[in-house]
Amino acid sequence: MNIKIRKVSIEDLNKVIEVEARCFPEAEAAKKASLEQRIKTFPESFLLAEIDGEVIGFINGCIINETTIYDELFNNAALHIPNGDYQTIFGLDVIPEYRNQGIAAELMNHFIEISRLSGRKGVILTCKEKLIHYYSKFGFENKGISESKHGGSEWYDMLLEF
Repeated sequence: MNIKIRKVSIEDLNKVIEVEARCFPEAEAAKKASLEQRIKTFPESFLLAEIDGEVIGFINGCIINETTIYDELFNNAALHIPNGDYQTIFGLDVIPEYRNQGIAAELMNHFIEISRLSGRKGVILTCKEKLIHYYSKFGFENKGISESKHGGSEWYDMLLEF
């Protein structure tokens, strides 16, 4: 399987919307306007995974100075701080038929490496309890239940410090 990881462009918007809708429940999935703002505001922090030109997954997030994600970040790309300390991860999406093949890990490792090379202090994300173990494999530490109420779910703050 020949996976290509590349930076997003605005021409990818419809494919990104499709992947997001397939990967998250409606209450948690980012809407078109939000995804469009993210692509326009921080394309360097929005990577796609492709196979034979087909977008099969992506990872994205803005940069901030805090060590936890707060809900307003998901819908307000203007909160992005290009020279900030911490890279957030809003979503790690891989469409169902390509899961459990190492694609999410490839996206994650690439994103972490870009963050490290950019001089960030670390990477932060929120996840559901069942995914704490998965993210800990990359070096993330569970910081406990998040204040985030995104999509009405319970989230855990995860921090990877460099």
